[in-house]
Amino acid sequence: MVGGGGLGTLVLLALFFLLGGGGGGTAPAPQNQGQGQHSGQGSEGFDLAQCQREGAVNEIAECRAAATADSLNKIWSGVLPEQANVDYSMPSMQMFKNDVQTGCGFATADTGPFYCPRDKTIYLDVGFYNQLERMGGSDGSLSQMYVVAHEWGHHIQNLEGTLGLSDYNNPGEDSAAVAIELQADCYAGVWASRADKGDDAMLEPITEEQVKQAVQTARAIGDDHIQEQSGRQVNPDAWTHGSSEQRQKLFLTGYQSGSLAKCDTLNRGAYQE
Repeated sequence: MVGGGGLGTLVLLALFFLLGGGGGGTAPAPQNQGQGQHSGQGSEGFDLAQCQREGAVNEIAECRAAATADSLNKIWSGVLPEQANVDYSMPSMQMFKNDVQTGCGFATADTGPFYCPRDKTIYLDVGFYNQLERMGGSDGSLSQMYVVAHEWGHHIQNLEGTLGLSDYNNPGEDSAAVAIELQADCYAGVWASRADKGDDAMLEPITEEQVKQAVQTARAIGDDHIQEQSGRQVNPDAWTHGSSEQRQKLFLTGYQSGSLAKCDTLNRGAYQE
C-alpha cells in the first residue's frame, strides 16, 4: 500500500484505514442497487444486478460496497455544501479483480483500495477484505463499509482542493500525508455518525459494541503497529497514515461530532459548525 506524489504524478491514495464492525443487521438497506455512478461500470466478473435480491447486501461484499456508495452519496450531498460551502459531485467506484488500469496508471490488488483523483474513481478489490482480518481487523460488514468510506473521504478532499497537499515522499508524524489520511479517517466517522439517523437511514443503528470493535481495529492498523508487526522499530519519521492512537482518535472525533470543523487536521478554518 503506497502513496504517490502530488496530483501531477501517479497518485494512489492507498488504504491503511479500516474500522471493525459486527455482521448481520449493520449493512445499509439495498436502495437503488445497480444505479448511479457506482453501478458496476468497469466492474469485472461481477454483475451488480444480483444485488437487487433481498438480503444481498448482507451476504455479498460487492453488493454491500455498492449500497455503501449510495449511503455516502446521500450523506455527503448534504454535509459538504452545508458545512464546507463546497458543491458535491459523486465519484465513480470500480470493483475489480487482480489488477486494473486507472486514470492514475496501472495498479494491482496488492495496492489495496485507493482513490484516483484524475478520474475521480474509487477502486476496490473486495479480496482485500480477507487481508484486513489477517492485519488484525474485522471481516464484518461495518468494517467493509468503512473501507469505502475512507476512500470517499479522499474524494471529498479532492473536491475541497486539498488532496494535492499530501506528499508521501516526505513522511513523518507531523507531515501533510498524515494530516490528509487522518482527516479521511475523521470524514469516515462523520459519515457513520449520520448514516444510521433519520427516517430514511440506510444503516441500522450502530451499537456500542461495534464502535468498540472499530476503535480496536483502528489501533491495529496504525503506522506504529504495522511497523511492529513487520519486525521493525517504531519510527515516527516514516509514518504516512498516523499512529494507532491518532487514527482511533480521529475516527471517534468524526463519529461523535458529525462535524467537518472537528476534522480540520489541515487547520484551514474553512468549515461551519
